[in-house]
Amino acid sequence: MIEIIPPTTVLAEKVILPGSKSITNRALLVASLAKGKSEIRGALESDDSKFMADGLRKFGVKIDQPEKNIFTVWGTEGKFEESKEAIFLGNAGTAVRFLTSAASLVIGETVITGDQRMQNRPINDLLNALKQLGVGIESNDGCPPLRIVSTGKLTGPKIKICGEISSQFVSALLMILPLAEKEVELKIEGKLTSRGYVRITTAVMNAFGVFPFSIDEGYRIPVKKYSPTIFEVEPDASSATYFWAAEKLLGQEIELANAPRNWIQPDAAAHEIMAKFPEPFGRINGERFPDAVPTLAVLAAFARGETRFVGIRNLRVKECDRIVAIATELNKIKPGLSEEEGDNLIIHGDRDLAQNGRPTEIETYNDHRIAMSFFLAGLRIKGIKIRNPECVAKSFPNFWEIWESLGVKILK
Repeated sequence: MIEIIPPTTVLAEKVILPGSKSITNRALLVASLAKGKSEIRGALESDDSKFMADGLRKFGVKIDQPEKNIFTVWGTEGKFEESKEAIFLGNAGTAVRFLTSAASLVIGETVITGDQRMQNRPINDLLNALKQLGVGIESNDGCPPLRIVSTGKLTGPKIKICGEISSQFVSALLMILPLAEKEVELKIEGKLTSRGYVRITTAVMNAFGVFPFSIDEGYRIPVKKYSPTIFEVEPDASSATYFWAAEKLLGQEIELANAPRNWIQPDAAAHEIMAKFPEPFGRINGERFPDAVPTLAVLAAFARGETRFVGIRNLRVKECDRIVAIATELNKIKPGLSEEEGDNLIIHGDRDLAQNGRPTEIETYNDHRIAMSFFLAGLRIKGIKIRNPECVAKSFPNFWEIWESLGVKILK
């Protein structure tokens, strides 16, 4: 457990953001589906990307790390080997979804599993779509562990998938479908949540030479070989949100040295929303940028009035139930600060929360986003302690070191 000592200011040091977790894991898979050597630069090195790379290695893909934040991938054109052992992926949801889809290219059997939380995270929508491609799958009531049996050939030509729970299911299919025997039409049923992340997927596919066609209610994916390439990973917008929020709480600028002018990640939209602070944010549809919601919620607690987050049902199936976690921990800081209303989250902001907030031990639920967002509360409120701070290794391993380099005192 650590305790955050509220600073009056932070040092004017430049911050180097880690690479995007979302983009790194997509690039690792697509590079593995290409034929030949690719280089992924600016990649995230974290628990999640390690699970992703190790899982692909079990499929026979050679992946090296010649330098920090660089992966070299020798793609096999999707000719994946049968893993001799179960592929354990912890609580890395992206890796589980992408590698479950990739396992359909194996001739034989693949077992994919994860930790206890992962074994309660539903993946049934993706499984149902893969079955339409001729893949045999056994699951734990729609959750891992999974036993996947495939001939390595994907049939079609039309499949359907529900898009309401996670866009990662759609992304997982999009990336493998160029290797199907014939062109496939992927129809998305219901409202596609987090559509911006699917645009990230198609951007990565484009970089490797494959261009899915957007059609009514879905995509048409041509049969096309991926081309190996040198790929640059954009810095992580979700990680940037913590520094943008800290700027508002501390009233000073923090320079993000490697931030792009034009982000492709949807979480970057949080920057514009934060511009309203200290006024409340009003009604926020978090469906566009779910990973930014915990950051925005903690910042909203220091605003003048009510902020309402809607469209965030899928936060219940993240590393923890983030709606419950945010509401519970904010209310420990000050009773009545937050409430759940169905799948919506309401924050009753208090402009004097720095004085009114209680010293609190924050339970992180082993969720990196809960740990990093509630760190922000510790920038203003005395006595904020963070349990299990190591969980930030999932996406931002040097998070605490960066803040210490900026002069924030962290007691261990």
